[in-house]
Amino acid sequence: MVTADGIGIGVLGCADIAARRTIPAILGAGMRLAAVASRSGDKARAFADRFGGVAIAGYRRLLERDDVDAVYIPLPIGMHEEWAAAALEAGKHVLVEKAATADPRAARRLVGLAAERGLLLMENFTFLQHSQHAEVGRLVAEGAIGRPRLFTGEFGFPLTDRSTIRHHPELGGGSLLDAGCYPVRAAQLFLGGSTNVLGSTLDIDECAQVDVAGSALLGDGNGMAAQCSFGFVHSYRNTYAIWGETGRIQLGWAFTPPATTRPVLRIERQDHVEERVLPADDQWVNTIRKFADLTTRPAEHEREHGQLVRQAALMEAVARCAR
Repeated sequence: MVTADGIGIGVLGCADIAARRTIPAILGAGMRLAAVASRSGDKARAFADRFGGVAIAGYRRLLERDDVDAVYIPLPIGMHEEWAAAALEAGKHVLVEKAATADPRAARRLVGLAAERGLLLMENFTFLQHSQHAEVGRLVAEGAIGRPRLFTGEFGFPLTDRSTIRHHPELGGGSLLDAGCYPVRAAQLFLGGSTNVLGSTLDIDECAQVDVAGSALLGDGNGMAAQCSFGFVHSYRNTYAIWGETGRIQLGWAFTPPATTRPVLRIERQDHVEERVLPADDQWVNTIRKFADLTTRPAEHEREHGQLVRQAALMEAVARCAR
């Protein structure tokens, strides 16, 4: 049996996020980068020269390798189902970049393939592995702001380059899948398990035919709601807050803090305002380590699989409600 430290990881696609974040995290976590594949042999060789591993021209050839135990998929969202399915059918564990899919049917199909083969399928929300969220959860559980009533999450940034995959609907572009998935996923840390979409809006760019901004209202049926806002036509914002009966907690850099950044957590009460500087943490390295560890713990796969399906269902419901 392959141990977590001995897992060979293959990267299916030479995307920018793989070069900037995931491959350095694979190496930083002490994992073995077995191979890197691209449709272009030259691009794969450039990645291999920089990071190591075997350069492969063609995604399917990477899946045929015996030294690849798991694959990371940073391909455009519109290609996730095809290649995650191919990897699972080839017997590989899969870490797929968010959003894994916005189609619950596709999510259930992929989870079914993984379960049948005893494999892990995990959606790559790295922010979940940053310790700042556990600190927020601890404070809420201890009653620091009383009973929580409202989650608000915002993730948006200006995006003027229309040539990227974010503006191509056939590749799964749009702000909901690229940015909106973050606050929607974060809201589920605090809402109950019966979270539903109560309302949503999407601003469609008529030229590109993708959504460039939007908002969603979620509820859990137990008196707590979540307001999630996102987009490509905003000044930069990357935050969430929990508003309770006696106070409010806010994270100023909730989703993408660099590994060297010490996040600031703000607690507000009627007669008290406090800012706590939290420890720096590397959510990318933490995610790779968790993924590798979970590949050796099949009894824990169901939780990851269930969350992937729930997230896809909520994302599809946001889009459907807006339509």
